[in-house]
Amino acid sequence: MAEVETTTVPLNRAAEEVSSPWRDAWRTLRKNRMAMLGLGIIVFFVAVALLAPVIARYPYDEGELLNRNKPPSAEHWFGTDYNGRDMFSRIVYGARISLWVGTSSVIGSIVVGSLLGLLAGFYGRWIDMLISRIFDIMLAFPSILLAIAIVAILGPSLRNALLAIAIINVPTFGRLIRSRVMSLKEEEFVMAAKALGMTDARIIFHHLLPNSLAPIIVTGTLCVATAIIEAAALGFLGLGAQPPEPEWGKMLSDAKEYIQKAPWTMIFPGISIMLTVLGFNLVGDGLRDAIDPRMKN
Repeated sequence: MAEVETTTVPLNRAAEEVSSPWRDAWRTLRKNRMAMLGLGIIVFFVAVALLAPVIARYPYDEGELLNRNKPPSAEHWFGTDYNGRDMFSRIVYGARISLWVGTSSVIGSIVVGSLLGLLAGFYGRWIDMLISRIFDIMLAFPSILLAIAIVAILGPSLRNALLAIAIINVPTFGRLIRSRVMSLKEEEFVMAAKALGMTDARIIFHHLLPNSLAPIIVTGTLCVATAIIEAAALGFLGLGAQPPEPEWGKMLSDAKEYIQKAPWTMIFPGISIMLTVLGFNLVGDGLRDAIDPRMKN
């Protein structure tokens, strides 16, 4: 009787061969140099925001009038503003505000928009019509104009600016999830779940939502960059952060009168906004290429 030869695969090698969509997406993302550059920029600003008390050399809200509009020097690396406050310290602490507003507003938009999109796409009929008409009305207004109107009603403050930015981005995620759910609910695994007697809530949150995470993550990353710009725009108009909070858009607004006398007071906040937005855009584009199967060769 012939002996049957058996081959054994080492456990560590077998573990390496196990693949998943998210692991494949991470491998693809790591090969994207521009995405890694964007991720490095984001990590840098996050580290700056977390270590602000250690990095900042002076209090961001205290200044000396004798040091007004001083150019960059060894004492004040980014110079001083019109109140004699250290620009480097204000830029460092401003990273906290911009990142917090951008991420928090987008998370709020994702939660509300995804919930509305799931309901509209799954149940359809009058629920879909009602939610879709609300989205259409909101999208009929320019986003920044709608944000200005909301802040004008609630009153200028950083919290109200965050709320306004979250509201104007709800239709973006709502319509995205609605279209995704409408295509997924006709799939066989959803029909099988219904045949097994699963509740609607279980089907929505255990089957439809997990299969809709990829476009949410990509769109959410790109929307963080948009939210940072919108927060800066509201701050520039005086509707966002109020003095002495070191918000980058507000810093640009305060420095516009000194653009010829002290250009550094506008250059450094502007560069900070540009780099942060660039980082999130690069990562968002990289995630889209890595997650979307239509973008793969």
